Amino acid sequence: MIGAHMLVMGEVRTGLLQNSGEIPESLCQGVLGLLSGERVRTSRRPIVYAVSPDQLTGVDCRLASASRARVRGVGTVLSRASVTGGRVLQGSSHIQVARAESDHRLSWSHYLARPGVIEVFGKVRVPDLADGFADSGGWNDCLDLGSVGERFMDVVQASPLLDRKAPFRSARTRLRWVAVAEEPGREGPGIRFTLGRDRVRTLRLVLPDGFTPDVVDFCEDLALHDWLLTTLLVIVERARVGTATRAEVTAKLAPAVDHLLHLWMPAARLDDDFAPLWEALERRPGFTRQWQSLVARVRDQVAINTLALLREAGGW
Repeated sequence: MIGAHMLVMGEVRTGLLQNSGEIPESLCQGVLGLLSGERVRTSRRPIVYAVSPDQLTGVDCRLASASRARVRGVGTVLSRASVTGGRVLQGSSHIQVARAESDHRLSWSHYLARPGVIEVFGKVRVPDLADGFADSGGWNDCLDLGSVGERFMDVVQASPLLDRKAPFRSARTRLRWVAVAEEPGREGPGIRFTLGRDRVRTLRLVLPDGFTPDVVDFCEDLALHDWLLTTLLVIVERARVGTATRAEVTAKLAPAVDHLLHLWMPAARLDDDFAPLWEALERRPGFTRQWQSLVARVRDQVAINTLALLREAGGW
């Protein structure tokens, strides 16, 4: 039952900021100023990072469930947009699920006083909601957290401060995550990450200490690095190494060198409590191993092309 367990669900959409180059910290504050009078938070170490004020979206809708039961939820979705390295844009939304305090809908002032909480009516099982959300991603008639976050991404991308001239083509990725509290006397798996179709990933977390805002930071950081890895892999594939000419390959790989390679800093901004979760991801699927392999391939191709040009220029 919801009353005996904690359940938090969220989704992160990640994509390339539509600008010809990375934007400075001052411009990040401008494009993320989604709420008048609210301050955009920024940091410069270890990498420039800016995050918008939290956004509240009121909802009264059905929640997805694995059993296809009709579960009604009323409350608010907590969302934000962020820019990392002046280059990568994310839209993130999440909710905490709680049992309704009444058997009927209350005034909106009640729900606004509990930002990011969705109250559900009747008897609801945590696994049923968790599995339904993770597997559905928001059916047509159910709450779609990804679309909520993506709406704020679109607002940022439409900013007149951006020139909308992206240096290369890329697709957005979606990380759908579910976090539950660890049951007393029973130790469950801490983390499970799954690659799905259509650039959808799912993440399941078991939290021994309950939910904190740091969990959202962790999920966004994972989504960021998954997007970087996915995008670099696509760039390398498009370069047609071994088929295209050296010059063509280098030209295709250049955007990765200019815009992506310096952004890889997993867990650099996270609380130390989340280090074990990242270490588990490094063992399998092995994010950094694959990233380093791709980076080495990119740099090798650039070096080979440079040597070829030097030979031609020097008559070797």
